[in-house]
Amino acid sequence: MSAQCEVTARRAAGAPMSLFERWLTLWVGLCIVAGVLLGQLLPAPFQALGRMEVAQVNLPVGILIWVMIIPMLMKIDFGALHQVKSHWKGIAVTLFVNWAVKPFSMALLAWLFIRHLFAPWLPAEQLDSYVAGLILLAAAPCTAMVFVWSRLTGGDPYFTLSQVALNDAIMIFAFAPIVALLLGLSAIVVPWDTLIASVVLYIVIPVMLAQIWRRALLKRGQAALDATLATLGHLSILALLATLVLLFAFQGEQILAQPLVIALIAVPILIQVFFNSALAYWLNRQVGEKHSVACPSALIGASNFFELAVAAAIALFGFESGAALATVVGVLIEVPVMLLVVKIVNRSRTWYERA
Repeated sequence: MSAQCEVTARRAAGAPMSLFERWLTLWVGLCIVAGVLLGQLLPAPFQALGRMEVAQVNLPVGILIWVMIIPMLMKIDFGALHQVKSHWKGIAVTLFVNWAVKPFSMALLAWLFIRHLFAPWLPAEQLDSYVAGLILLAAAPCTAMVFVWSRLTGGDPYFTLSQVALNDAIMIFAFAPIVALLLGLSAIVVPWDTLIASVVLYIVIPVMLAQIWRRALLKRGQAALDATLATLGHLSILALLATLVLLFAFQGEQILAQPLVIALIAVPILIQVFFNSALAYWLNRQVGEKHSVACPSALIGASNFFELAVAAAIALFGFESGAALATVVGVLIEVPVMLLVVKIVNRSRTWYERA
């Protein structure tokens, strides 16, 4: 492994879980309350923000999402891609679960729960939109938070770094086709030009800018990159919270009318998390990978790049859509559910190693 990859892996392995990450569910809950209240008390300013569009792209949201995504993509070292051969079995399991199972299993769960089991308790005009949001959430594998989950399970930092870099590289090319396929199978029409524009705007361009900026900073030393990421990290948090407040200001009427919507949408997300993490964990055991590889492999299959999912949902369906709301439910339950998965894989280590 190159010296730079080694430094990145060690820093990822030792990075503590920040206050924001640990209490993410609380912050999202507060944003729900603040957004709903502000949307009811001050509807005119939020409607004005909603009308600030260029080529169907909401400018305030576009800026906020770039501020959210670019710092996370700057943490990715694509130089780690050559390391995938070191644990090729674990990488194969990761890719199989992330790209061949996860989006399709979520589409099935969304069809079952949203279109059938829970349909009587959900607004009929939003059913397709909820399904679309869940598909967008599952089609975006986790990026930054995987390093946190891996550290909490004693995961191999080099494997974690390489699988994240490979997933992000694949996402550039696979996200749009998979989303288009699954939305088509779900009878949800999304224009290809809109979908591709979203991928270019929220994946391709941010990846390019992040990597150019990362390389420029590394020429001045690792300390320069770390200092910049620390500053941008705070801005990224504020951008996420601001986006959530805006989103819930537009969603307030629906939430007040049907408060059970969030709980019902959470059900297929929870099932998907536990199913995919268990599948990846078990498959790694079957192919003989060590526990420190199985854990990050299972965790990346369970969590989502929710910033990208929120961005794509807003770009494709709008602020007031059920798709945007569905992706935010993923943000709401991310930390407590993933901490539970971490606890499960840690406590099952003895069982795992008996193989």
